[in-house]
Amino acid sequence: MPTAKVVDVIDRATIILQDATSVRFPLVELLKFFNDAQKEVVLHRPDASMVNATFACATGSKQSLPSAALRLVDVVRNTSGRSITQVDRKILDETLPNWHETAASSEGIQHFIYDPADPKNFYIFPKGASGTHSLEIVYSSVPSDISISNFATDTQVIGIDDIYANCLLDYILYRAYQKDSEYAGNAQRAAMHYQSFSNALGIKTQADAATAPTPKTPDMNVGRM
Repeated sequence: MPTAKVVDVIDRATIILQDATSVRFPLVELLKFFNDAQKEVVLHRPDASMVNATFACATGSKQSLPSAALRLVDVVRNTSGRSITQVDRKILDETLPNWHETAASSEGIQHFIYDPADPKNFYIFPKGASGTHSLEIVYSSVPSDISISNFATDTQVIGIDDIYANCLLDYILYRAYQKDSEYAGNAQRAAMHYQSFSNALGIKTQADAATAPTPKTPDMNVGRM
C-alpha cells in the first residue's frame, strides 16, 4: 500500500522549481501535473496499478471490465474454486464453431479468451449466466484523480506504489519546465526530467506484451464438459 503523500511529492517539486511561494507554479496546477503523471505511469507500466477483484459475469460469452479498468491481466479462477485457463480463440473457432452458445455446467467457467487489441473485453467458455457465475480476475486500473482543497493539511497518498514517487516528481518537473520553455535552459531541463521519467519506467520495453495474458499450451480437452 502506498504511504507517500501527494502534498509531499508536490512540495518537493516546488523546492526544485525554487517556487516556495507557488507564484509561478500554483499548487493546483502542479496537482494537475501530478494526476497526469499517475496516468502516464500506468499507461507505460500497467502493472503499477493492479487490482485483484471478484467479477460478476454477465450473461453470454463476452465480458467487459469495470469502467476504471485499463486492460485485463489474468482470469484466475471461478470463485467457487475451479481454475480457469487461457486458450487461443482460433482453437475454439475451429473445433467448436458454436462455442459462444455453450452453457456452463455446475463446474463453472473453464477457459477465457483475450485479445490485447481489445483490452477492456474478454470472452469466457462456456458462456456465463448473470447472477450465477463469478470469477477472480486481475486487471490494470486507471488511478482516480486526486482533489485537494487544503494543501497544508491534506493527507491523501499517491494512487500507485511508493516506488514510483520519484517518477511522478520527474513528470511534474517535466511539465513545469515545459511550461516555461521560453526561458533559457528550461527546455533542456524539461527534456532531462522526461528522460529520467522514461528511464525509470523502462518505457522502451513492451509493457503491454509483458502484462497481457498469453495462451501457452493448447488444451486438448477444450471440447469436453
